[in-house]
Amino acid sequence: MKIILETSRCYLRQLDPSLDATIFFKLNNDLNVLRFTRDIAFENIEAAKIFLQNYKDYERFQIGRWAVICKLDDEWLGWCGLKFLPDANEVDLGYRFLQKFWNQGYATETASACIKYGFDKLLLDRIIGSAESAIIGSIRVLEKCGMEFIKHISFHGNAGVEYELLKDKIYNK
Repeated sequence: MKIILETSRCYLRQLDPSLDATIFFKLNNDLNVLRFTRDIAFENIEAAKIFLQNYKDYERFQIGRWAVICKLDDEWLGWCGLKFLPDANEVDLGYRFLQKFWNQGYATETASACIKYGFDKLLLDRIIGSAESAIIGSIRVLEKCGMEFIKHISFHGNAGVEYELLKDKIYNK
């Protein structure tokens, strides 16, 4: 499996239905995770596998959400990555981790690496990130990555915030 990028503790690779369906199912069925994402749980592992099989962002946009794997023991921690939003013509930073890996710096570490990849390898000029206003942990990750608040938004029908980071702000300091 091709590694897209690495951090000091993790490597990120494309999501693979045959490798990731079971753990992806577990992640998207954790009620504490769903409380923050507002997603609907998968009915079963097969539904998660079908979702992953139909995930075509890598082919269509050459970016996507990537599996985050711990270098130390090859454990699947969650996912992080960039997503092209065609309707808005924006690139969005996103992340989701198994609950047992929350508050250990993995989201900030991998999100920062994805931003660097977006600016250095993909030559993006701007990356956005959004979160529900009540999810302070997710907002804190965006801020730790250097993103700045730009506006209030509707996030899955709830009050939300949108942040941005401009390449010029990083490279023209």
